[in-house]
Amino acid sequence: MPRFMGFVRMEEGGPMPPQALFEAMDVYIGEQAGKGHFLDGGGLYGTEDTVNFVVRTGETTRVDGPYAEAKEVVGGWALLQYDTVEDAIAGQQEFAELHAKYWPECNMVATLRQISDEPPTPADA
Repeated sequence: MPRFMGFVRMEEGGPMPPQALFEAMDVYIGEQAGKGHFLDGGGLYGTEDTVNFVVRTGETTRVDGPYAEAKEVVGGWALLQYDTVEDAIAGQQEFAELHAKYWPECNMVATLRQISDEPPTPADA
């Protein structure tokens, strides 16, 4: 059964979501978990404590947050499982529509990516 990662990207430091969205999300996630679609997920703290390790031309550099230049940050994630890609897309759209309905002033991007079950093939193989 295909697995997916869902991500929520939004502007950091904006207002907290309204209670109605939290309540709607609790119901939605409970329903999705009951159907075996929502496996795990949660919100993420802000970038003030983020640590990135950047690799460029064979050198590794540590870069600590916060990141003033960041316009959008990943604010939440979910590990999902659906029978088909189409079902996963429909589920992610329903998730996004909950935000539009219960938090209309929110500007966010709900991203869905399928998880590869095969290791990548090395470029020099």
